[in-house]
Amino acid sequence: MAFLELNYYSQVLGMNQPMAAILPEQSGYTPDWTNDQLQDLPVLYLLHGMSGNQLDWQRKTEIERLLRQTKLAVIMPTTSLAWYTNTTYGLNYFDEFAKELPVKVASLFPQISKKREKHFVAGVSMGGYGAYKLAFATDYFAYAASLSGALIEDTNYPGFLEMEKPSYWRGIFGDLSRFPGSENDIFALAEKQAAKKETLPKLFNWVGQEDFLYEANQKAVSRLKKLGYDIDYHTNPGEHEWYYWSRRIEDVLKWLPINYQAEKRLS
Repeated sequence: MAFLELNYYSQVLGMNQPMAAILPEQSGYTPDWTNDQLQDLPVLYLLHGMSGNQLDWQRKTEIERLLRQTKLAVIMPTTSLAWYTNTTYGLNYFDEFAKELPVKVASLFPQISKKREKHFVAGVSMGGYGAYKLAFATDYFAYAASLSGALIEDTNYPGFLEMEKPSYWRGIFGDLSRFPGSENDIFALAEKQAAKKETLPKLFNWVGQEDFLYEANQKAVSRLKKLGYDIDYHTNPGEHEWYYWSRRIEDVLKWLPINYQAEKRLS
C-alpha cells in the first residue's frame, strides 16, 4: 500500500492544489497480487470537513491499515473552507472537483478505473455535504456516503450559521435567502437528478444521536428515500467527532462493492 502526497496545478482555480492518495501495490502484506490485478481499480474519494485538509483521513483514521488487503485506490483532495462550492469570491471549487479533478486523477493514475460503477465518494460533516452534492450534480459517482453530513435544507438550521461569521457564509453561498433551490441545495440537485429517471447513485448515511446535525440527517434520509434513492441509513450514540467517524468508515468500506478484506486488529 503506497501513500502519496503531491501537488498539481488547477487550471480552474488558477493555483497549485495539494492532494493525497493511497494506492494498492505488491508488498509483504499482499505477495500474491499481480500487476494485472492492480489495473482498472475502483476508487474512493474521501472528503474532509471544516478546518481540515487532504491529510485528515490519513492522520485521524486507520484508513491505510484498513485497506492493506483490499484493491481500492483512495483520493484525498482539499477544498480548504470552501464547501466544495463555486464561491462568490471567484474560486470555483465545485467545478474543480466535478470536472477537472477526475481528468487529473485519470492522467496521474492510469491504473484507476474510468467506469462510473467503480467511482465512490464519501465525506464527513462539510465533506458529507460535498459527497452528496457531487453525486447528485454529476454522473461520475455510483456510490456516495455521508458521515454526520451537513445535509441541511436551508441555512437557518440551528447552530449552522453560528460556526462562522455572516460574511464567510455570503462568500461561500452568496445571498443566503436564495440558498433553497440553488445550485448549492443538495435536495434541489437530488430532485433534478431523480426526475431524469436515470440510474441513481446508491447512498450511505450515518449520524450520531448526540450530533447537532442528527435531526437534519433524519429529515434528509426521509426526503431522499421519497425521491427514490436507495439509502442505507445508520445511527447510534455518537457526537460530531473523528472518534466516531474513524470507526464508521469501515462500515462504508464494507458497504461498497469492492470485496473489502478487513485486516485483523492486534489483540
